[in-house]
Amino acid sequence: MKPEVKKQILSNAPYLLFVYLFGKLGQTYRLAAGADLSEKLLHLADGFSLAFASAAPSFHLFDLAVGVAGALLLRLMVYCKSKNAKKYRKGVEYGSARWGGPKDIAPYIDPVFDNNILLTQTERLTMNNRPKDPKTARNKNVLVIGGSGSGKTRFFVKPNLMQCVSKDYPASFIVTDPKGGLIGEVGQLLVRCGYRVKVLNTINFSKSMRYNPFRYIHSEKDILKLVNTLICNTKGEGEKSTEDFWVSATRSLTVKSQRTNNKI
Repeated sequence: MKPEVKKQILSNAPYLLFVYLFGKLGQTYRLAAGADLSEKLLHLADGFSLAFASAAPSFHLFDLAVGVAGALLLRLMVYCKSKNAKKYRKGVEYGSARWGGPKDIAPYIDPVFDNNILLTQTERLTMNNRPKDPKTARNKNVLVIGGSGSGKTRFFVKPNLMQCVSKDYPASFIVTDPKGGLIGEVGQLLVRCGYRVKVLNTINFSKSMRYNPFRYIHSEKDILKLVNTLICNTKGEGEKSTEDFWVSATRSLTVKSQRTNNKI
């Protein structure tokens, strides 16, 4: 038997009892003495006694019609009420949000510890972009917000840099470090794991590997991009900083100078 058919039978089976009860009421009315409705109502008690003298159902056409009609009417009322019923969520009037537990995060964790992004001491996120269950695939972007000294570097950046030992999901790292301490703390680890470490230190140039933007210039479009970058990042403050005349003049002069010096 199909599950849908079985479900319909089980949900409508109780109405057979109401067919029986309404049929008995029809039998009560039919057996009551009297020629019209008012007389039958006066002798309804006698009809009730006669109808329930035997527990067997009545198969008289009138009794069956009353039983089926009564059960159908009741079923219709229940159906209409269920369609218009309001969905109450008792106990969660103020929301159903809750703290997650180990069972909630488990599907998102890779069995191999090194193949995860470390979120907390117990919560991790697999670096696999195509897990076995597609529903557990998640974006790997992580936003960490915290004030100075709250542990953003110590408890998130450094532990995840140490995940460089992963063999299944090798990754490149680009780290901005205003304090300048990360290279001394994890630099040797990255080197031992086979990483090629490059450092750009804009504060202490003696500790920097330097960066020469002219090596990446191959056309006049590249010159214009570099000039626009320099102008946007060296624009001062004040009323004259927004005047187009000075910006245009600076751009033209810088483009001409770079074209001449680099012989493009």
